[in-house]
Formats: sequence, C-alpha cells, structure tokens
Amino acid sequence: MRPGAAVASGAARPGSGVPVVLVAHGSRDLRAAAATRALAGAVEAARPGTPVLPSWLDHTDPGPTEVLRGLAAAGHRTAVVVPLLLTAAYHRRVDVPAAVTAARQVAPGLTVRVTDVLGPADGTVDAGLLAGLAGRLAEARPGPVDALVLAAAGTRDARARGSVGRVAAAVADSFGVPCTVSYASAAPPTADVAVTRLRGAGARRVAVVAYFLAPGLFHDSVVAAADRAGAVAVSGPLDDSPELVDLVLRRVDATAAE
Repeated sequence: MRPGAAVASGAARPGSGVPVVLVAHGSRDLRAAAATRALAGAVEAARPGTPVLPSWLDHTDPGPTEVLRGLAAAGHRTAVVVPLLLTAAYHRRVDVPAAVTAARQVAPGLTVRVTDVLGPADGTVDAGLLAGLAGRLAEARPGPVDALVLAAAGTRDARARGSVGRVAAAVADSFGVPCTVSYASAAPPTADVAVTRLRGAGARRVAVVAYFLAPGLFHDSVVAAADRAGAVAVSGPLDDSPELVDLVLRRVDATAAE
C-alpha cells in the first residue's frame, strides 16, 4: 500500500440531488479546463443523482456566479460550492465569496454552502490528498529516492505557504526522506534551485512531487526546471484521480453535515 492510501471513501453514498459547483482558478492553457471538466464528470459518476458542474474564476467560462444563477433559475434552492484550490489564499478568501454574493443578489432564495479548500483546511493534511500525490509519483516511476521536492504554484500569502509546508512535512513523513518546498511563481525557491540544493547536500536521487490539480504552464515550467537540475522524475498533476474525487466528495459531505 502506498503512503496515505487508507482513504475514507465518500463515493458510495447516494446522491442528494443538491448540485455541486466546482470552482477552478482558470488558465489560458486549454488542458487545465479539460482537467476540471474531467474531474466534474468523475465526481458526478461517483455520486449518482448529484449534478456536478465545473466553473472557473478566470480565463474560461462559465464563472461560478453564472452557474449558480442558472441553478436558481432551474428551480434549485441549495447548492454546494467546492473551491478547487490547494491553499486558502486570496481566491478562497475574496474571489469565491464575491462570486457567491453576486449570485445571491439575483437569486436571494438560493442557499449556497462553500466547502473548505482541498489543501490543509484546519492544519491537518488529508490522507487522501497524500495518497493522490503518492500515486502520481509512483506513476512517474522515480525508483528509489533519497529526497523529494514538493512543487507548488506559489503565493505571496504567508499562511498559504505555511499550509504547503505542512504538506511537504507530511510527504516527508510518508516517504521517510527529506522533502522541501518549491514554487513556480510568487515565492522562492524554484524547482531547479530546490533540487540543486538537495543534491548539493548529498542527495543523489531527487524526485519532484507536483502539488497541482491540473496541467498547465506552471506544471510545464516545473518539469523543465527539475529536468535541468537533474531530478530523476516529476509527477503529474492530480487531475481526476480517484483520491481527488473522493476528497471532493468528503468536502461536500462535511459541509452538508454542518
């Protein structure tokens, strides 16, 4: 069993009929939108009877406000919004609530519940998230490693960076090797710098764990940087992995139980 593989499944429960709206960051890269649509389809397939609709904060339509207004117009009175975000930074604190508020202005009778992000929400790193990261790394076939780099998109929010650090610490515990953080933007170090530092400290085989939900330019830049620095492998993004599907459903269930 790979690290963190013991996951409490939320997929077996019957659908409630309450629509779920997935809210992704959005990207100019068409692969990112395709990955979000695939995740929405996988979540809906795992919870028959629950409509699951994708939306994006930027670059791709529809936005969450438009989707929520459409649900209200179709007669729905309740919806659950899942931010497809790995940190509770600006987009979770500002953009998602603003989109919900805008929808309520047109549809005041619509009750909207917003779940926690998919990264550490209360300081605890979800076992399913770890299992998904471990599974993607296994698919990259790194062989034995003696150090890891957790590569994230990047943020200027210190609290959000702290949550990425907690994931790196959990990854290190799971694999029994050091794991350091790198960022594709907004904060140092980059993946090549992180890999180089570990190799300079004596690590001979360093692999990179991609802390991304979808493919895109950031993940591409991490792959290129890690390759330049001599990393033995870079994992793919979580995409529509079973572990991510399960995590989304458990976020929905936890919000419904509140």
